[in-house]
Amino acid sequence: MRDLLRQLDTVLEDRKGEGDAQQSYVASLHEKGLNKILEKVGEEATEAILAAKDAQTSGDNRDMIAETADLWFHSLVMLSHLGANSQDVLRELGRRFGLSGLEEKAARSNED
Repeated sequence: MRDLLRQLDTVLEDRKGEGDAQQSYVASLHEKGLNKILEKVGEEATEAILAAKDAQTSGDNRDMIAETADLWFHSLVMLSHLGANSQDVLRELGRRFGLSGLEEKAARSNED
């Protein structure tokens, strides 16, 4: 899976720098700017939440998984737009691995 994320990072970076906004959805998002990208992240987050609620009732996770994929994808576009990528997020998750969620949250609170 890490290879898939790296491949996505590469494609997103290529589309950011050299993509044709008429031919590439990602290039069009970058051209429209951060606010449009954030709007898409928010939209996909809402859709993922609604799909999760539906999945709880129906027992069918397919839409929830599809909407989560959309959320992840648009989050990767956001990261790319701001000069970061999936590997940065994986490093942060790795840093947190082994810490309890409460310990990690307390450590962040103390940094503020």
